[in-house]
Amino acid sequence: MRKLLIGRRLFVGTAVALPAVLLPAALPMAGAAPARPHLAALVTVKDIRRHLAALQEIADYNGGNRAAGRAGYTMSVRYVTGRLRKAGLVPLVQKFTFPYWRERSHAVFARMAPSKASYKRETDFVTLAFSGSGDVTAPVTAVDIPAKGEGTSGCQPGDFRGFKRGSIALLQRGTCSFAVKATKARAAGASAVVIFNKPGEKGPLHGTLSKPYAFPVIGPSHKVGADLVKAARKGGLRLRVKTDTAHGKRSSENVIAETRVGRADNVVVVGAHLDSVPAGPGINDNGTGAATLLAIAGQIGKLGRSGLRNRVRFAWWGAEEEGLQGSEHYVRSLSAAQRRRIALNLNFDMLGSPNGRRGVYDGDHSTGTGTRAPAGSGAIERMFHQYFKSRHLPVAESRFDGRSDYGPFIERGIPAGGIDTGAEGLKTAAEAKTFGGRAGRAYDPCYHARCDRLKNVDLKLLDGNADGVAYVLEHLARSTAAVNGGTALDRVRVPPYEPLRQGPYLLR
Repeated sequence: MRKLLIGRRLFVGTAVALPAVLLPAALPMAGAAPARPHLAALVTVKDIRRHLAALQEIADYNGGNRAAGRAGYTMSVRYVTGRLRKAGLVPLVQKFTFPYWRERSHAVFARMAPSKASYKRETDFVTLAFSGSGDVTAPVTAVDIPAKGEGTSGCQPGDFRGFKRGSIALLQRGTCSFAVKATKARAAGASAVVIFNKPGEKGPLHGTLSKPYAFPVIGPSHKVGADLVKAARKGGLRLRVKTDTAHGKRSSENVIAETRVGRADNVVVVGAHLDSVPAGPGINDNGTGAATLLAIAGQIGKLGRSGLRNRVRFAWWGAEEEGLQGSEHYVRSLSAAQRRRIALNLNFDMLGSPNGRRGVYDGDHSTGTGTRAPAGSGAIERMFHQYFKSRHLPVAESRFDGRSDYGPFIERGIPAGGIDTGAEGLKTAAEAKTFGGRAGRAYDPCYHARCDRLKNVDLKLLDGNADGVAYVLEHLARSTAAVNGGTALDRVRVPPYEPLRQGPYLLR
């Protein structure tokens, strides 16, 4: 196979140029967008299901998961690269290291005085990612807890004035990051930190400190936290917080493959994460996105030169479940000039939730929630709306909040878009009326669980979504005029990117 010129580099460091072979040409899509564009007709749910079954088998024979740094992920990478080669593409495996964190044993959280009570892990509290280890029993000081609302507990310079060293800091989630709260508490002499959820949020606080800390940090539910605040204000409250954690470095890989033809200075990057969590095989999350892209990659060459005017670069990201590590490494490894050649990013994470809804990322920020995405993202959103409207399929809005691998792209000013079908959030009554399914139940009841298997996927929802992915990708492969004017742009983020999440973890 003929390789690209040595001077064309896609990465810095471990990465090299990415050649690919284009399959035989076919007639391009012509005129106004039809209900089933050419690429969507070529990509079948049968092919996607075949890839899902392979990913399931890989997990079943490799410890029950496909988590980054483990055997199941290594085999997933081999499967994807093998299928790409069979399709005539030449994949690049881009290696990287990432920080990991694990609990070695279950944490303990209990009230010791003036009365005793034990709290349930996962129900009442969780350990924040990158918490340190420790076994602390100490009095509690509530720090600047607001009478109502979110407040700024632990965020302001004077919040810890008069704090007694060695006590446990009790804080409420709000305004600043958990890392800022923990850092200020440690500087004040706290022996452990308890950050409880804010009003209106159910369940414990599944957050991350982003880097290792040397003392315990846990996140209870708002109900547990509010009760503890009342007890602390009465005096005599003592808590026990015990955590047993480990952290270090692990290695993982991204898989990248691109078409040979198309403008190299106007690249459409389309990605999905390939890893699962350690708890399960990750077939909906995110085998559905990974398998859909693999099926499309196998057919896209049939668009021919006239259909592939812009280069299409496929990416299967590693270690997304560890906090978007693979996509962040990839974007960070590119020079400013290389990033400028990326016209946009499409991201697909969970396309077949069994109680799902069809969520299109809110590129024009019409809902006023989440992060305002870079200019051009609204045009991508409208392309998805146009397609699903032509199929008489309803859609909902999904916010950009830093939860998936679009994050590193929009942080650097690259327009983005995509679809998801929902994770652990609860379906509303209005959504149940529109999309079917059961109100008050999770979009995916097997999210991050052992039961996220092939039977957990709504194949009908996945089929329609895959057609939408193929339609929008085909349109953008021919023209990005609506997104960037068809011209490489200087990347400027205004206002600064402030995500709520880093992959599956809350940041603040």
